[in-house]
This record gives sequence, C-alpha cells and structure tokens, in this order.
Amino acid sequence: MPTFSTARCLVATLVGALLTQGAQASTLEAINHTHWAINRFSVDGRSGIDIIGPYQGGGGGCCYIAPSRWSPDMTVRVDWETGVAYPDGFPGFADEAKYDAWLDKIDAQKRQHSKVVPVPDYTGQKVCGLTVHFLPCDELQVTTSCYAYGSPEYPIKTPLHLPEPQSCPK
Repeated sequence: MPTFSTARCLVATLVGALLTQGAQASTLEAINHTHWAINRFSVDGRSGIDIIGPYQGGGGGCCYIAPSRWSPDMTVRVDWETGVAYPDGFPGFADEAKYDAWLDKIDAQKRQHSKVVPVPDYTGQKVCGLTVHFLPCDELQVTTSCYAYGSPEYPIKTPLHLPEPQSCPK
C-alpha cells in the first residue's frame, strides 16, 4: 500500500504531466444560493472538500483540470448531497435513543443529486479552476473564471440569496 507521501507524489506527477500537455489545473470552488447545506460535492469524481452552508461559498478541492482547448460538447458531472443546515432540537449524547431519533430525522432530510452541465467557453481566457453555483430546484451553473464572485467581470450574475420557489419544474 502506498504511503501518503507516495500518493501525493503520484498526484503531483499526474498533474504535472497534464500541465505539460497544455491542460490547466486548479481548485474546485462553490457558491451556494440555497437554504440547504451542501454536505459534500464532487466534480467528475474529484472532491470539493468543504461543507458549504446556505448562502455561502467554499470548496478548495483539487483539482479541476481543464483541457487546453474548449469544445462545445465539454461537460462536467457534479454529484452533491444536500441536507438541513442548522438542525434544531439537538438532545445531547446522554440519551442514546433520543440522539438516534434526532439523527434519523436529520438523515431523512439528506438528498443525493447528480447532474451533467456544460462548461462555458473559455477560449482565450485563463482558467482558474471550476466554480459550481448551486441554485434552487437542484439547478447548477459552472464557470472557469478567474474573477471573484460579485466582481463586475464575473460571468455569473445570479444573486446569492435566491428565494426558494413553492414548487420546482419537473
């Protein structure tokens, strides 16, 4: 079994090899526009690391590796889990039955999601990883922009606080 430093060396070698082929590697970030917590997310199987609270940003996983040339059929698969952000009624650990019932209630609200989304054209632009925007109704937007969310140059203008619709289209 490889050691941690051996595994890290292998990852660095892989990333280095991809970069020499013209690919650009950087972090996975996220902006959550919903009232749910994003308990975990991944892009093409690579972990975004952080839990992202409602109406917050986060991430920091490694790595989104963008091919040197964008193509119109380019997509990414985003897998994520949503759940209640601030669970009420924590009973403590003393009464195991109460704690287990509370935990079951929290777990019952978790949902698994998966969606394939197009990567926008980044031809002629520097690629700074991938930022996933989690929107109400389990919709997503992604960008490879190097600008920070909220800056005038950032391509996604969706407000952070979006109202939750009464129902979502099917």
